[in-house]
Amino acid sequence: MQRVGFIGTGVMGTGIINNLLQAGYEVTIYNRTKAHAQGLIDAGARWAGSPQAVAADAPVTFTMVGFPQDVEDVYFGDRGVLAGAQPGSIIVDMTTSTPTLAGKIAAAAAARGVTAMDAPVSGGDIGAKNGTLTVMLGGDKAVLSQLQPIFDVIAGAVHYFGDAGKGQHAKMANQIMVAGTMTGLTETLVYAQAAGLNLQDVLATVGGGAAANWSLTNYGPRILAGDYTPGFFAKHFLKDLRIALDEADKMGLDLSATRTAKQLYQQLVDAGHGDDGTQALIKLYQAWTEVAH
Repeated sequence: MQRVGFIGTGVMGTGIINNLLQAGYEVTIYNRTKAHAQGLIDAGARWAGSPQAVAADAPVTFTMVGFPQDVEDVYFGDRGVLAGAQPGSIIVDMTTSTPTLAGKIAAAAAARGVTAMDAPVSGGDIGAKNGTLTVMLGGDKAVLSQLQPIFDVIAGAVHYFGDAGKGQHAKMANQIMVAGTMTGLTETLVYAQAAGLNLQDVLATVGGGAAANWSLTNYGPRILAGDYTPGFFAKHFLKDLRIALDEADKMGLDLSATRTAKQLYQQLVDAGHGDDGTQALIKLYQAWTEVAH
């Protein structure tokens, strides 16, 4: 297990791969755009020409891409992971995707003698960089002991939830909570600014009481600094909220607050801010204030 494959070298993937390299793992990587992976290649990662080639090279292959369709392509394409994964190997999708697709991958993998796990994470770019991610795992629990040494490098906690797709369901629960904290953070700052309060003091005060939360601690200072670089892309968060609401509909649930958050992030993405971080939600309120005045 000292040889690992990793597909997807975005903000999150880069942090994870760097930690694996620093821990002494041999990492074979692939990304649709090789230039985006050059820093990792320079750091010692080995480049492969396709997801198939990555999976054929390692006993365990991780994927972390953008959207469910990207996952579908990476696994089921002509040169996809399932075309290269060897019997007895493990494939782990860390993308936040749909529980249905996780089940489809697991079934297709099992038919090839391969074990597939869904393992979305929380913790953002900071967690990926610091190796403190929280992993939400679905699939065959029997392989967790084989994956644990790798998770010990990249994560601070691993929680197993059940069979294929359950990790994705857990991530949806996580994103529903994040939706509330991000809208709460945004409106807290908008309200405090309109009231003429010192925003640094507001963050310190609110963050020290019952309203403290991860979004406030990590994204509040970025907003005050005008820093909208993505720890997590707004367009990807919108995707997650769509998945969460779709799954909620299947279960007969009406998540009205999450639906409102989804509508706000849809407006943010439609306004051209999809490649900003989720903290850019405040730009909507700033635009509305300018129009009102």
